[in-house]
Amino acid sequence: MINDTIVSISTSQGEGAISIVRLSGEAAIEIVNKIYTTKDLEKVDSHTINYGHIKDNGQLVDEVMISVMKAPKTFTRENVVEINCHGGYSATNKVLETVLKNGARLAEPGEFTKRAFLNGRIDLVQAESIMDIIKAKNDNALKLALNNLDGRVSKLIKDLRAKILNNIATIEVNIDYPEYDDIEHLSSEILKPRLIEIKQEVEVILEKSRNGKIIRSGIKTVIVGSPNVGKSSLLNALMQEEKAIVTEIAGTTRDVIEGEINLGGISLNLIDTAGIRETTDIVEEIGVKKSKQLLKEAELILLVLNNNQEINIEEQEIINSLDPDRSIILINKIDLESQIDRKMINSFKVIETSIVNELGLENLESAIIELFSLGNITSNDLTYISNVRHISLLNSVVENINDALQGIDDFMPLDLIEIDIKLAWQNLGEIIGQDVKEDLLDQLFSQFCLGK
Repeated sequence: MINDTIVSISTSQGEGAISIVRLSGEAAIEIVNKIYTTKDLEKVDSHTINYGHIKDNGQLVDEVMISVMKAPKTFTRENVVEINCHGGYSATNKVLETVLKNGARLAEPGEFTKRAFLNGRIDLVQAESIMDIIKAKNDNALKLALNNLDGRVSKLIKDLRAKILNNIATIEVNIDYPEYDDIEHLSSEILKPRLIEIKQEVEVILEKSRNGKIIRSGIKTVIVGSPNVGKSSLLNALMQEEKAIVTEIAGTTRDVIEGEINLGGISLNLIDTAGIRETTDIVEEIGVKKSKQLLKEAELILLVLNNNQEINIEEQEIINSLDPDRSIILINKIDLESQIDRKMINSFKVIETSIVNELGLENLESAIIELFSLGNITSNDLTYISNVRHISLLNSVVENINDALQGIDDFMPLDLIEIDIKLAWQNLGEIIGQDVKEDLLDQLFSQFCLGK
């Protein structure tokens, strides 16, 4: 299939000024030449754009501009042709249909980027970064993805691989040629501090990966509390729209309601939950169970308490389960007389609000920025590992090195210790796409949109 010439619409479908139909493959120029009547595209210079018409059996299909880019100086390192036609469903699909009739195959999702990877144009980290650019929800997520596409993360991984490979090579030379005096003698005592240093480098990258994940995916934020304390009002106030229904009737919110805001360059993925209480209502009970499950999955929990009521049993259970490092307590309705025992929540960051009077929300935003050090995250160079697949493989690298270090402590021979070191080297290679399995590639690129 890699020898096929592929085609797809590379712009969003719908009404618009221009659509782009993209081809890649050895026969890309030849195929378009069959339907382009103005000049011979085989004879035009590479990286030029050419005005003319597309025809199907002599019938005019569209007036177009055609970009011709000849291999290897293209995104896929194959011949690439882009037909810039009029936007709209009918005109664009007619051009695509005409190209398919003349020898091209419809591209699979992500197949252009997959070819760029397979042909050595980009590594796997850069390929995945392309999808991150498309999905970026804020400026910092875009910068992070662009830095990864630029090869900064790939360089981190390649430098680590080079250090490990140097030790592997030295071990093998020691094993195969022990009689030579001019080679470095690598004992377990010399190898151990080297492995510890590499492990520490990986652990630093993993520690920073939390920042990358926050930038890339945002912070999953759950608003929780008893019924009628102001959870839905808080969601609406943060979203600055009537996202959730607000009434004085307890239990109005029975299912989760989601929204998203941008805070300090970071996305906050907000989830308003059903009020937690004992209930005989079957539908409300399902909502309460969902709320409790979301508490376990949340990265930030906003517990809303009613200033005019004592903390009840359900609220106390929630407080006992919360981690102060990922929780903020909001005491709402501060315009009413306080009935809350502050000693029960003195280990948490507490914000006083009157949501209906729009008081205290700016303090909440500042508290979130401080809790997650968002200012520091976004002021750095944004060279972070953020992909879950990469993080998982880096954790495997740490395990591999730990196994090697344990082998050294157990006085195992170097050739057995080398097995774990090689596994670390291979896991790092899988991040950038070295010796990666074909089924993994298919799964990764299937997540891409068509035409990319």
